[in-house]
Amino acid sequence: MPKIDLEDTQASNATAYPAEYAGVVTGRWYKRLGQLSGLSDFAVSHVELEAGAWSAQRHWHEEEDEFVVVLSGSAVLVEDNGETILRAGDCAAFPKGRPDGHCLINRSDEPCTFIVVGQSVNGPCHYPDIDMRDFGAGDKRRKDGSSFQG
Repeated sequence: MPKIDLEDTQASNATAYPAEYAGVVTGRWYKRLGQLSGLSDFAVSHVELEAGAWSAQRHWHEEEDEFVVVLSGSAVLVEDNGETILRAGDCAAFPKGRPDGHCLINRSDEPCTFIVVGQSVNGPCHYPDIDMRDFGAGDKRRKDGSSFQG
């Protein structure tokens, strides 16, 4: 099945964020195209951000490169050193191990759609703006190491 029919692919807005950090991504809808098509060396997702939605909490990965291509609409790329508007056709790259938190925020009135490519297995992830660190395999804890459950 080389061709993927996006219209027949179910989108999800599920998140593994603890409830206190999940609100900003409720308008993020993604389709895991790499997983759907059997890719195992890297992940590919088709993402749509509704007006006001964020792609994620601002973060950076120790062991995962990420690459984004904006397909339609616009979003603001937020990094440590400021903000950059990304429009259809623009690309952004986030090398692994570079401690510069990033996320996309749709501040427009229209949806923004993009493709993101990364690793299929995430390692440690840092969230500079919130009290959270992801140790991999969905093991999210507060920065002091305590669980969100307790």
